Amino acid sequence: MVLRPEEVSSIIKQQIDNYGNKSHVEDVGYVLQAGDGIARVYGLNNCMSGELLEFENGIFGMAMNLEGDNIGCVLFRGERQIKEGSYVKRTGKTVEVPVGNALIGRIIDPLGMPLDGKGKIEAKKYRPIENAAPSVMDRKSVNRPLQTGIMAIDAMVPIGRGQRELIIGDRQTGKTAIAVDTILNQKGKDVICIYVAIGQKASTVAEVVSTLEEAGAMEYTVVVSSTASEMPTLQYIAPYAGCSIAEEFMYNEHKDVLIVYDDLSKHAVAYRAMSLLLRRPPGREAYPGDVFYLHSRLLERAAQLSDELGGGSITALPIIETQVGDVSAYIPTNVISITDGQIYLETELFYSGQRPAVNVGLSVSRVGGAAQNKAMKKVAGALRINLAQYRELAVFAQFGSDLDRATKDKLIQGERLVESLKQSRRATMPVEDQVIVLFIATNKYLMDLQVKEVRNFNKDFVKFVNSNYPDVINAIRNTGELSEEAESMLRKAAEEFKAQYSRTKQ
Repeated sequence: MVLRPEEVSSIIKQQIDNYGNKSHVEDVGYVLQAGDGIARVYGLNNCMSGELLEFENGIFGMAMNLEGDNIGCVLFRGERQIKEGSYVKRTGKTVEVPVGNALIGRIIDPLGMPLDGKGKIEAKKYRPIENAAPSVMDRKSVNRPLQTGIMAIDAMVPIGRGQRELIIGDRQTGKTAIAVDTILNQKGKDVICIYVAIGQKASTVAEVVSTLEEAGAMEYTVVVSSTASEMPTLQYIAPYAGCSIAEEFMYNEHKDVLIVYDDLSKHAVAYRAMSLLLRRPPGREAYPGDVFYLHSRLLERAAQLSDELGGGSITALPIIETQVGDVSAYIPTNVISITDGQIYLETELFYSGQRPAVNVGLSVSRVGGAAQNKAMKKVAGALRINLAQYRELAVFAQFGSDLDRATKDKLIQGERLVESLKQSRRATMPVEDQVIVLFIATNKYLMDLQVKEVRNFNKDFVKFVNSNYPDVINAIRNTGELSEEAESMLRKAAEEFKAQYSRTKQ
């Protein structure tokens, strides 16, 4: 950076004024240039990367670029109050966020300031927003399920505690709905939830908070919000702040934590805006060269800790928005390669009425199967194959050619499987109810029903089993397995209910 003559003369004057007071000169710098949320600072020779800097009118920024003759500093807010010549002092610490139980039920910004009007947060501890991820020796394999309450996901794309499962799809395909439903389903399961809103509209965040409050989910949830109207700097630090709050619960409280990053596409865009303003060289799609590291160092902090460290976990659900279903773009491919699987939501499925619009072919969980409930694994084993065969046959059936009996049966069963997997928003199901629905769907008890009757039949059958065969429900809930005895009782219940159902229809 080339300094103008007037800048050089002002620096010399300030150094003459402060001659003899070396400590003051070392710890205080001066703004050379300010604008667009960026300040160029001269004089802080010992400044650290990522250090919190305080300006003369109480505004804070973070040192990002350490150059030979100046420091590139990003501002958190109040950029219009920063003028050339304003003094800046080091704080000697990196950006920190308050952590602990005092945050549960609160809505905060990435710096820990309350946004819910409920007064000051009385936090006793602070953690730096940037922390090293647990090492390989500090972890153990994912072996416990995290139930989303969404049948299509728990059956075919299961998520384990400590996993990083990407939710990816075009805008308006139900990505946030899946994340919010998963938070709602953690009620009574001793899981702390953190929802990080990055670059969302304030009205969208308010709607999510309202949903959580109505369901009583704010009792175990922290919301970290950095809306689209905030500076890119706050959007950039938001997920790291949320992760530090989660780490306090994982390391020191030994709890299981679910954290949702909604969404990392906007996070990357905020980082790109900051980097270009700091004159960092652009790369592919104008993102800076370290954009992969931006997300990898965040998502690697999610883990299942070893028993020696208390066995806590952080399960991460990052969300990525694609453009016209293009999963091969820069940011989607980066995050897919970092995570342990993805739930791909397809626009065509969404508008055809299949909700959640999970594309089974492109969705995968690389570790969740190891943590899946045994009863669920038993009933859902052939589900993915059956659905794939149905989709393939459905394409040929469109041409209206004569079909043999076996093919027709496959199509009839496939239609009823698809209908059984449809689920309304905020209608999460416990795993034992999901097992019952999938049991009757995969064992062809729905073949003689009209497709439009399937969902009501499933709902009524679950109620029937809960009231008349509670031993089956308790066995699945308590053991996580579907024994032969429980299976035979389910078959008996299905035949009994079908006979009752057909009599009521007549």
